[in-house]
Amino acid sequence: MTAIVIVGAQWGDEGKGKVVDLYTESADLVVRYAGGPNAGHTLVVGNEKLIVRLIPSGILRSNARCVMAQGMVVDPGVLVSEIDAVEARGCSTEGRLFVSDRAHLILPFHPLIDTLREAAAADGVRLGTTKRGIGPCYEDKASRRGARLGDLRDMKRLAALVARSLEAWTPTLRALGGEPPALDAILDELAPLAKRITPMLADTSQLIDGALRRGERVLLEGAQGTLLDIDHGTFPFVTSSSAIAGGACVGAGVGPTRIRRVLGLAKAYCTRVGEGPFPTELGGPLGERLRTVGGEFGSVTGRPRRTGWLDLPALRYAARVNGLDGIALTKLDVLTGMPELKVCVAYDTPSGRTREFPIDELATAKPVLEPVAEWSEPLDAARSMSELPAAARQYVEMVEKETGVPVDVVSVGADRDATIVRRNAFA
Repeated sequence: MTAIVIVGAQWGDEGKGKVVDLYTESADLVVRYAGGPNAGHTLVVGNEKLIVRLIPSGILRSNARCVMAQGMVVDPGVLVSEIDAVEARGCSTEGRLFVSDRAHLILPFHPLIDTLREAAAADGVRLGTTKRGIGPCYEDKASRRGARLGDLRDMKRLAALVARSLEAWTPTLRALGGEPPALDAILDELAPLAKRITPMLADTSQLIDGALRRGERVLLEGAQGTLLDIDHGTFPFVTSSSAIAGGACVGAGVGPTRIRRVLGLAKAYCTRVGEGPFPTELGGPLGERLRTVGGEFGSVTGRPRRTGWLDLPALRYAARVNGLDGIALTKLDVLTGMPELKVCVAYDTPSGRTREFPIDELATAKPVLEPVAEWSEPLDAARSMSELPAAARQYVEMVEKETGVPVDVVSVGADRDATIVRRNAFA
């Protein structure tokens, strides 16, 4: 039995697609356990490049079966369009893609509510969501009035569930200046999608358990990042699901004793999309350099990401709440040639200096920044730590020392092959 969890250790966008793709070469089953179409992964296999929002990253690997588990929320239109895009590349999903019948449906009015709320919110209150309907769908789930993908099998039952949700949201829609769509129009939109999706529905918790009992290698991939977790993130500027490693057990329907290792992904610097505190954020030329060189634009929204120095207290926090066994440090090459280089090592708070991440005091806490050695030599040719420039090697060693977690993978170039693998999570 080998089950590993790969999670983002920052604010998301840590390069999960590249690292998850690295491990899907060895995986038999790849499971996405939380979130919805607000999380985009860019997949590159050979000459194939594909951006997916819902389907797990292993879909382009013929050896891997893929699962969308019950912790997810699924926009059926987005799912069918992704299936079509994958099939158009000659990659069959039949018998390889399984969707939980307990995952919740993002209904057509959920994105509308998301959009109207963001437009109406005042500065300082706006969350900066992707407007994909994620939050309203999870609200329906928590209110016990949501529709699940298994309900696509029975359109009469689905109609009753959609009507109940629509009735609950109608006052909100009208208060925000919108108008609820007609129930018949919603059902007409869902009916052809249901025919495409229902053959893929399964009890995915049982499917995953069976794979583990057979000794298969199971990779559980998260969405977003630790600091966007609904419970452990920078609330209220968070996502609506559990983005930490513990969420894999809840979202996939497996017990914690089944997880063998947890790998956390972190950029060699920090980025954040949307609103919320970002203590090490950089403005001016240095911040723009990180954005430009790192290609820091959202794969789903295209929004420019905010950029800043690596936050070591935040990374220690992520190591603690996820129980990290290893770190994949991505985009180290982006720091090459930086005219200056700093990291956050502690915070000054009203109660004194701390090496902990003051997650509930970020409005008043001040990051303590320390300079580290820069390097100018390109990293793309490095295939081992010894081949890195001394300063780059020291940067990786600093991350290990400050977090107490070994760095298993170092991403040193845009090409996926330009990666130093010090330990394979499946080994």
